[in-house]
Amino acid sequence: MSAGKIVVCGGGGFIGGHLVADLLKQGHNDIRAVDIKPFDEWYQKFPEVENLQFDLQEKEACEKATKGAAHVYNLAADMGGMGFIENNRCLCMLSVLINTHLLMAAKKFGVQRYFYASSACVYNADKQRDENVTALKEEDAYPAMPEDGYGWEKLFSERMCRHYREDFGVQTRMARFHNVYGPLGTWDGGREKAPAAMCRKVIQAKLSGKPEIEIWGDGHQTRSFMFIDDCLKGTQMFLHGDVTDALNLGSNELVSINQLADMVESIAGVKLKRSYNLKAPKGVNGRNSDNTLIKKLFGWEPGTRLRDGMEKTYAWIYDEIKRNAKSR
Repeated sequence: MSAGKIVVCGGGGFIGGHLVADLLKQGHNDIRAVDIKPFDEWYQKFPEVENLQFDLQEKEACEKATKGAAHVYNLAADMGGMGFIENNRCLCMLSVLINTHLLMAAKKFGVQRYFYASSACVYNADKQRDENVTALKEEDAYPAMPEDGYGWEKLFSERMCRHYREDFGVQTRMARFHNVYGPLGTWDGGREKAPAAMCRKVIQAKLSGKPEIEIWGDGHQTRSFMFIDDCLKGTQMFLHGDVTDALNLGSNELVSINQLADMVESIAGVKLKRSYNLKAPKGVNGRNSDNTLIKKLFGWEPGTRLRDGMEKTYAWIYDEIKRNAKSR
């Protein structure tokens, strides 16, 4: 299969690594993966792919990355879970350099399609104050009051993609990711998101024999979580589609953090005592994806049941924790 060279920026990351794997599975054989991390820190790395270690905040690196490309997926960003986002606002905002320089390079080299991974963090905070949240529609990003730092960068970069399309004809496509999770992702170290963090806490409690875990916030805050397979399908569908506005890409299966803990405890076959850290970063009180537009425009929406995805994620993290314990 040949659609021209496909470049995955952030190819050493969680979503990027899965995307490269999926493209290879489909038969694409001209793929370039680019990431700032040393190769031994890439989540997945494939010898049949052109793998490059570049800092994509630099203009020259973006030109080297995109030269000769037909399609570019920009998944690169300095980000993590809420604990990282709330404590590293400047680092998150500096990712604006990545998208800006990649767009400049895409225009210079005539890239046919350019995908930008935005985030549900662009949405107005006033609409996310209640855990019984009304699902967020795409129009709810304005008037603008996004997550400080990370959300502002994503919203600005959406506008940049829009104007590069309108002013210069670069065919940009955008998705607002809602909490992507799954195996082969970050599960400790401070950048992990809630599903992985919950799996790690429950597994460590089970293995240690200390039946207690800490929950960030009061546990009533609500979220939806999208399994990686749905993210990959939607991302590629958007890139090849004709919809130019940013669309939600997320599950609409809303759960509280307490319910997420219940689910992981059920998977693990344990019941744990909970303590609540009310001073820890917890993000907005409620966030869910309104999938009206994606269903209308594409006849599809992310549909993996949270329980099914969490069982796969739990199993992978359990094996990782056991493997790490043996290697010490």
